[in-house]
Amino acid sequence: MTEPAKIAIVGPTHPFRGGIAHHTTLLYRHLRERHSMRFIAFRRQYPMWIYPAATDRDPSAKPLVEPDVDCMLDSMNPLTWIGAGRRLRAFAPDAVIIPWWVAFWAPTMWTVAKLARRGGRTRIVFLCHNVVEHESSAARRLVTQAALRTGDRFVVHSDEDLANLAKLVPGRPITRAALPSFGAVASERPSREEARRQLGLAIDVPTLLFFGFVRPYKGLRHVLDAMPAILARRPVRLVIAGEFWRDRQQYLDQIGRLGLRDAVTVIDRYVANEEVGRLFAAADLVVQPYETATQSAVTQIAFDSGRPVVVTSVGGLPETVCHGETGYVVAPFDPPAIADAVADFFDNDRAATMEAAIAEDSERFAWPRYIERIEESILP
Repeated sequence: MTEPAKIAIVGPTHPFRGGIAHHTTLLYRHLRERHSMRFIAFRRQYPMWIYPAATDRDPSAKPLVEPDVDCMLDSMNPLTWIGAGRRLRAFAPDAVIIPWWVAFWAPTMWTVAKLARRGGRTRIVFLCHNVVEHESSAARRLVTQAALRTGDRFVVHSDEDLANLAKLVPGRPITRAALPSFGAVASERPSREEARRQLGLAIDVPTLLFFGFVRPYKGLRHVLDAMPAILARRPVRLVIAGEFWRDRQQYLDQIGRLGLRDAVTVIDRYVANEEVGRLFAAADLVVQPYETATQSAVTQIAFDSGRPVVVTSVGGLPETVCHGETGYVVAPFDPPAIADAVADFFDNDRAATMEAAIAEDSERFAWPRYIERIEESILP
């Protein structure tokens, strides 16, 4: 077992929402079982004039919350960046872990990393959820590179991100660790029948779930295009649960044009933690027709709920899903392939065998294993 160390984390947590905040909170929760910890978080993430939704706050009645978090960082106030760096320096940690996901944070994290280093005695570790964000540009790549070059060591969740990072920071130590379980997010886990009753869904109709923020790269249009072929074989219900960041009417028009209004349920809002388990419990199969990806917390929530997935062969998704065993890996931009996977699942009654395979594979995504990889990468 690794000797206890002093570790600091700089990143989002409650009251902010989303997968990065959830992951950072859970990382802190598990590390503090073994190490002396400091968590510096945000009091303001984004100015609301650039944020695509009405709020970035978590509406959950049962949020993921950890004690002793110092919420001091303000993305629009450089004095708080300097203050965070100085507090870290006074804490004198062995390592500072900084989650990385979008270039917006480059000035903040560059400043914090530089001030926290203590003359080289503190290792700066970037935990990269997305090395290069999904909707990137040349300018964003440049500021990303500038920020990441302040790091000493790096952790990624996919081979694609490992390759991308190696180009930006050649020669630096990079560890790949499988994205761990997000089961703690789903605070309630009803039966399939009860979940469908609570959601107003027919108990006896097979249900597909598309979950999470609706953004172009997540490929919702492709599963909608697949629905007529799916419905030609059997009645199914597609539940789309997540906040539309833009182009909502475009998707509604597509639903109408394809004659899907009676087969699609749209829940256009951020899904609170206490509702997450209900949605996954109600589903038979989770569909993720992404056009690009690194890894996905949605896959992990599905697996935690015992639900197989249909993912595309982009980013790290094929590294997580065992094709034909825990789900299906299909080509991106290919609605017929999605329809064929759904048909195979129901025609051959694969639910029980796939759910058993998911349970057998769960240790690969356990938090103790993930923490061991983090410790190996950041500590001597």
